[in-house]
Amino acid sequence: MKIEFESEVTHWDARDDSSWYFVHLPEELSNDIKELPRPARGFGSLRVRARIGRTSWATSIFPGSAGYALPLKKAVRDAEGLELGSVAVVEVELIDL
Repeated sequence: MKIEFESEVTHWDARDDSSWYFVHLPEELSNDIKELPRPARGFGSLRVRARIGRTSWATSIFPGSAGYALPLKKAVRDAEGLELGSVAVVEVELIDL
């Protein structure tokens, strides 16, 4: 399953530092994903292949109160010129379903 969406870059409010940046999958997509059969993984995470611009990487998405969150590595943010508040066009492909 491959999905594309736009999301604002945020950081994890639970931490004092701003080293954890995320984009959030839209609520409707997150609800659809929660309904899919999937293997049990830590924290309810799902393996994905993500792409923003020309940068792609393997990672996981994590469920939260606002839907699934995709962490953004510093290397990805730097390569794509993303900072807090930027809007990213994101492609996520669920793997291992």
